[in-house]
Order: sequence, then structure tokens, then C-alpha cells
Amino acid sequence: MSWMNWLPWRYIIKRVARKHGFLDPITLLGKLHGFAQPSEVGEPIELLRAGVVFHARGLINSRVIQHNLDWVWPYWVERQFDPTDTAFVPRAFSITHINLTNRNWTAIGQPDVDELPIVDPRGLVTPLYDGWSLDGWLLAEDGRCLLPSRSKQAHQWQELGDTPVVVTETVQDGLQLTSRSRVAIENGRPVCKLTLRAESDVAASLVLSLRPANPEGISFIQQVQLEEDGTGWLVDGTQTVKFDRAPASHHVSDYKQGDVHIHLMDRQQETEGKCDVGMVTAAALFPVTAGEPSELTVSIPLEVSGLAPAGPDAWHRVREDTARLECPDEKYQFLYDAAVTSLILHSPKDVYPGPYTYKRFWFRDAAFIIHALLNVGLTERAERALNQFPDRQMRDGYFRSQEGEWDANGEVLWILDRFCQLTGRDLPERWEAPVMKGARWIQKKRLSGNLNAPHAGLLPAGFSAEHLGPNDYYYWDDFWGIAGLNAAANLLRDQDREASESFAAGAREFNQAVERSLASCEQRLHRPGMPASPYRRLDAGAIGSLAAGYPTQLMKPDDERLLDCADFLIDRCFVHGAFYQDMIHSGLNAYLTLHVAQVLLRASDRRHVELMDAVADMASPTGQWPEAIHPATGGGCMGDGHHVWAAAEWVLMIRNCFIREEGNRLILASGIPERWLAQEKPIRFGPAPTRFGTVTVTIEPRPGGEPKVSWDADWHGEAPEVEIRLPG
Repeated sequence: MSWMNWLPWRYIIKRVARKHGFLDPITLLGKLHGFAQPSEVGEPIELLRAGVVFHARGLINSRVIQHNLDWVWPYWVERQFDPTDTAFVPRAFSITHINLTNRNWTAIGQPDVDELPIVDPRGLVTPLYDGWSLDGWLLAEDGRCLLPSRSKQAHQWQELGDTPVVVTETVQDGLQLTSRSRVAIENGRPVCKLTLRAESDVAASLVLSLRPANPEGISFIQQVQLEEDGTGWLVDGTQTVKFDRAPASHHVSDYKQGDVHIHLMDRQQETEGKCDVGMVTAAALFPVTAGEPSELTVSIPLEVSGLAPAGPDAWHRVREDTARLECPDEKYQFLYDAAVTSLILHSPKDVYPGPYTYKRFWFRDAAFIIHALLNVGLTERAERALNQFPDRQMRDGYFRSQEGEWDANGEVLWILDRFCQLTGRDLPERWEAPVMKGARWIQKKRLSGNLNAPHAGLLPAGFSAEHLGPNDYYYWDDFWGIAGLNAAANLLRDQDREASESFAAGAREFNQAVERSLASCEQRLHRPGMPASPYRRLDAGAIGSLAAGYPTQLMKPDDERLLDCADFLIDRCFVHGAFYQDMIHSGLNAYLTLHVAQVLLRASDRRHVELMDAVADMASPTGQWPEAIHPATGGGCMGDGHHVWAAAEWVLMIRNCFIREEGNRLILASGIPERWLAQEKPIRFGPAPTRFGTVTVTIEPRPGGEPKVSWDADWHGEAPEVEIRLPG
């Protein structure tokens, strides 16, 4: 027994809390736990740690921002703190101030480079992870000042050429400022490049400003120093910012003096600044002649970590083998190309579901992202990421990214099986032991089937996919567990027949337990739709139960439980044509909307196109989706502002619209929008891996006649049955 158990800590904590007028934390925690099913894990420590860090910054934001609204803040602050804006959030009793209305940004980078600078909707660049930012302003000699973050209107887009570039253009009263942000490889090192182009109707100054803030809030700067020749800054003694020429004037300010923006017209120049509370701001001013464009290029060297940068033609080489989409819908085309770019950027070795808030690892997100990589032919990147998995497996076989998530093992085994299917390869020898241990963990983790309860034979109560609600016996976990055991049986069929048959039998037994549990739900709810757990009513958490149809295909496309669940979600949980997750996320979810669309696609329900259109309309101008989207502002309200799981789902949706597997059949063209057939340009997708081989599909529309569908294939073995299901 540990000292925590035998010392009277509970009594001491209670007494201290009451003495100082606080609520009794022991009683409060007991009440909180009463709203969840008993579980061995209350809440993953990783989530608690991330939440503490997140709100620690929010606490700093609350002490700094609201008392200094004359500062120039990032776009999200300018909107969220503006009482006339739809993004306004009252602060009153909020202890922390965090970005809840415009969590939008776009990552820039190079293949195989771990550093991912981000650009916000007004061109603010944060070059280093969770660091300070650079902003561009335009100050006219008559006092007018173009501040992009305060502009309600701006034009931003992403160019997907040789290197992805985020372009932001702001125009105001005869002033125009355009920023171009990208990452280049110079002398074998990645460098963040910001190019500012200014035009003014009168003489003006182009201002490059160093900002102690980013899209999450305050990011401290203790000191800044202008280099002797004036061509750059040294920030906090370690980080450098290089200008392509020396400024005409330079100003620095600290927290007590206020934002440097206040001092732009001051005559006094400073070359160095310090601030004890970490709120240094600096501005370098470059002259702009009336009527003539002026350009400034800024370079910020990035850290070299992970793999060596791939070189100047990296984008061309990594894209040349990917499945290409050619379609008449410019929005769909751009979103597909942008999504593939996101997948490449966020798979330098591990895969990340985001460049900032979610630049960390989860097996769940990784499984979907790797599946998208595989489905567009980025096999080497997918294999590289999969090879990182065994090192995260615990001795007991648990694939752990955070405690209390019982879906991970099933997802790992499923994606590894998909890798072998789509590549036509056998299970690598180094993976045999992890697969065996992972499958056995699922079997051992299940509860007894002899319990007199609806959760008999299921996985324990856990935190699961986080957005489904408090700890419970989630069917999401169970469906992935069954899929994992089936995958292990497939993977080991030739290596260990006995183990393979054992896992296949285990999957059947597990499935029977779920079937019994679902039958009790149908009797209780008086409809076949599947709730999130045996003890829940139908609510938004039921989105997790769709895993039985997509992507695991454990249920047939026309299973009434699956379709009734989808119908419930569409009828009761959709806002503006998209799935609204009212638990945790409290926003519209692009990737979960596409999960519903995938279920409809399998069932030949053409409503899937409406859902795809809704998701396309929710994308940012740079082709990204935040994890959850504010129903009123259209800005991000939860998670990473550049959510890669969403990008993965868009890629998978497009792929399945053209080419999808159903049993032993390959179904072609079943999901494409019918409107694409009303023009004459060829429509094409591929080469795309399937479990039967690699396929390219071409559709030749013939308005007024019957379209022609053809395909080129490199089959792994014997050609499968191919079925064409053109819409209409």
C-alpha cells in the first residue's frame, strides 16, 4: 500500500479547503465521477496536462489582453474582443481567455521537415512552434495605417505550385499590403520566408513588426536586438530574423510603454529592447514611394530535426506518384490538392493531426491519416509512420498514446492489415510479435460475457474518442476491437494458423456480445439506431457507432441499425447541412460529417453529395478545416486550426466516390456528383491502390448520351468483379 493510501490526505484536503472558504474538492470530484461509468482511468493524464498548458496561456491572456486593447493583436483577438462582431465572447466570469471563435491557420513547410510555421487569416506568421509572430503593416505619412488584423475584409488564398505559398491581400483607403509566406530550403536548411509587398497613394512606410503573440495568445519575448548592420533581429539571444535590407528607422517598446504601434511616429530610434514581463514589441520601417510598389523579404531559419530536408524539387518528387483528381469542380479540385499537400506536410516521420495545437501523436488520428496516405499512393510515407508504432506498444500489448482509450489496438491492427492489402505485401516479420500481442490485449481487455448487464463482453468503460462524452462502454471501442481481431486473423493466416483462427473466433464471439448489447438498446429505445453506449439515449455521441459501417465495414451497407443511426444524426444533430457535435467540440465537424457521408455512399443514398458540398463550403480560403467550426462565424472553435484528420477524410471521400471496395467487388464512379456529367471534359482519378490492385478510373461525359467509363489496372492477382454505378 502506497503512502498516499495510508496517510489521511482526504481529511487534510477537506479541512484545508473548508478553512479557506473553498468547495470540498474530494466531494466535488466524487460528484463529477458520478456522471460517468466507473472506469480504471478517470481522464487521460495527457489530456489533463494539455488542458493545463492551454488554460495557463488563457490565464495569461486574461491578465494582458483585455487591459491593453489599444495594442495590435492577432486577428482572433481583434474579432473576439469586438462587441460589434459576431465572434464576440463576453468575458465576465471567465478565468481564462482563449481563442474560441477564429481558430484558423494554415501550415507551410517542406516534405520531411518537422518544422511547420503557421499563417493566420490576416497573414500573421508564427515561424517557430508555439512562438512569437511577425506581422506586416503599412503606415502612410498622413497617419493612415493599414493593420490587417483589424480589417474585416481581406483576400487570402493558397498557391499549390512548386512550393505551397499562403498569400494574404489587404486593401484599405488607397493602401495595399500583400504578404506571401512559404518555407524554402537554403543551403540544406529549411527557412521560413515572408515577402511583404506594399503600395500607397502617398509616401509611406512598410512596417515589419515583431509580436509577442500568436493564434493561441501571448508568447513571451524578453529581449530583441537589431543587428549592427541593421539587417535583422536577434530575438531572446538565440533566434534570428533576417531582412533583405536595412530599415530606414527602427523602434522598440516594452509592456509599460505600450505597443510599439503607438510609437511608430516617434523620432527617437532604439536598437535594443528588454521587458521583464516578456512583452517586447519591435518595428522596422522601410520607405515606400507614392504610387510605386515596395517589397521586403524576411527570412527566419528553422530547426533541422528528424529527416534531412528533401531538397529544392521535393514537392515535385513526392507528388508525382500520388493519385490525381481531374474534375470540372474547381472547389473540389483545389480542396483535394490542398488536402494531399496537408497529408505530405504532416507526415515527416510520425504523422500529426495538426501543425500546432495537435502537433502530437494519437493512434486514432494516425490510423485515418495513414489510411489516406495509402489510398493516394503515398506508400513510403505510410510505411515510415507505421514503423514508429511498435516502440509505443506497452509490454502487455497495449498500443498506448493515452490511457483510457481502448480503440487504439483495433485501429493499429486494422491499418496494418489495410497496408498489406493495398500494397499486396505479406506481413513484415518485424510486425508479427506486435500484432500477436496487440490482438491478445484486445481479448484479455474484454469484460466477462457472463455479466448480467448490457455491457457484458464489451471493452471496459473508458474515455474513448474524447468527443463522445464521459467515461462509458463505447461501441466505437468495440467495433474497432472486432475489426482489430479480424485484421490480426488476416495478417497471421500464413504465419501462424492457430493464432489466426483463435483471433477470428474471438472476433465472432466479440461481435455476438455487441449484437446482444445492441438488441437491448433497440428494445429500450424502440428503434434500431445505435447509441454511443448501452446506457445512452440517442444523441450526438452516436456518431461513433457509425464506425461499424465506415471505415470498418463490419455491417452491411443496408443494415437498418446503421441507416437509422445516420438518419437520426441528420435529423437531430445537423446544423447548416453539417454534423454539429454538441459535446466537447461544440461546433460543426468536417470529418465527422464525412463519416456520415461515407455511410450514405455505401447505401447508395445520394444525400452524400449534399454533405460533401456542405463540407466543401466550410473550408477556409486556403483549403483547410479547423477541427470544429463555429456555426455563426465560420471560424474554428475547437482544436487545431489546420486539422489533418479532416484533410484525410476529404481525400478518402473523393477516392471512394471513384473507387471503393465492397466485399469481393470493386465499385466504380458511384459517388461522383451527377452535375459533373453535364459537361464534356474527361473526369479522372488515380492511380489509386485498392486491395485488388492499383486502378485509374476515367469517365468521359457525353451530355445527351451515355457516359463512357474505363479503367486501367495493375491487379495483385486475378481481376475482381467490377461494378459501375454512375449516378442517374
